[in-house]
Amino acid sequence: MDVTLNWKGSMTFGGAADSGHSLQMDTDVSSGGRDTGARPMELIALGLAGCTAMDVVSILEKKRQALTAFQVKVHAKRASEHPKVFTCAIIEYLVTGHNVDETAVVRAVELSATKYCPASAMLSKAFPMELHYQIYDEGSRKLVKKGMWQPAG
Repeated sequence: MDVTLNWKGSMTFGGAADSGHSLQMDTDVSSGGRDTGARPMELIALGLAGCTAMDVVSILEKKRQALTAFQVKVHAKRASEHPKVFTCAIIEYLVTGHNVDETAVVRAVELSATKYCPASAMLSKAFPMELHYQIYDEGSRKLVKKGMWQPAG
């Protein structure tokens, strides 16, 4: 994988990846930026969310789960001192559908965390993560199941 980052002045940078897609990074005005793009650490958290989300949705679709909505939230805490790394994170999987099987959701989260998501595999070596799930019924919009996946042992 190759990426290129070009300075656009101030603290604004334009990035492009092998895929041909681009994005803009920046910081807030108080830090010398123009507040015109995502922060680098936000992109790391978004990458983690996107990586595991794609895994979980793919696995649930293969398990023929009738999803109507899906959301991943990453709540990452950062150190107070520089370099202000992530110190821990809670990942929430919000699954909505018709008769979604809790066992299928737990297995999908497990497979993402332990086998398929390279972002999770890499970042879990740097800080602990808790993986929580909530399953909502499409018809009633009510929470029907919630829990947390933890590795065995």
